[in-house]
Amino acid sequence: MLAAELVPHAGQAALPEASQGSGLRIHARAERFGAELRLTYGLTGPLETLRIPRPQPEPQRRDGLWQHTCLEAFLAVAGQEGYWELNLAPSGHWNLYRLDGYRRNLRPDPRLTALPLELRHSPETFRLGASLPLPPPLTEAEELELALTAVLEHADGGLSYWALAHPPGEADFHWRGGWRRCR
Repeated sequence: MLAAELVPHAGQAALPEASQGSGLRIHARAERFGAELRLTYGLTGPLETLRIPRPQPEPQRRDGLWQHTCLEAFLAVAGQEGYWELNLAPSGHWNLYRLDGYRRNLRPDPRLTALPLELRHSPETFRLGASLPLPPPLTEAEELELALTAVLEHADGGLSYWALAHPPGEADFHWRGGWRRCR
C-alpha cells in the first residue's frame, strides 16, 4: 500500500497567482489486492479555483486527458524499464498506456476496454476511485514501482503538477526517481 499527500512542483509557477496559498490539498492512495490495484484520490480546499469537469453519462477511453485536470498513476515491475501510465479524468474518461521505457513508444494498452470510476464532488471535496485490473506482468510481480500524480487545471487556465516527489527543473511524472516501491 502507498498513501501520501502529493506536493506541487516548485520549479515553476506551480500554482497560478489566484490559487497560491489557497489550501488545495491532494491525498492519493494505492492498494494492491491480488490482480487489482485500488486507487483513490481526494482533493480538498477551495475547489472553485479549479476546472473540474462534470461526470459524463458514458465515459470513454480518451487521449490528451493530462491537458486538463487529470489524476494519474504510473506503474512498473520493480527494476524493469517498461511501464504503464493510467490517466483518470473527473469526467469519467480514462486511458491506460504502455511504454517500453522512459517516454518511449507510448501506446494504449488494448487489454483494458472499460474502467468505471467512482466520483464524488461537493463544494470543498472531490474524490475519485478506480479499481484497475493489473496487466499480467504487474500481476505476477512481487514488488511494483508506483507514482501517484495529478495535473490540476485552474480557473485561469493555468496548470499545476503534483506528485510524490519532483525532479530538479521541469515537472516530469515519468522520472523514476519520484516513484515508490510497494508490494
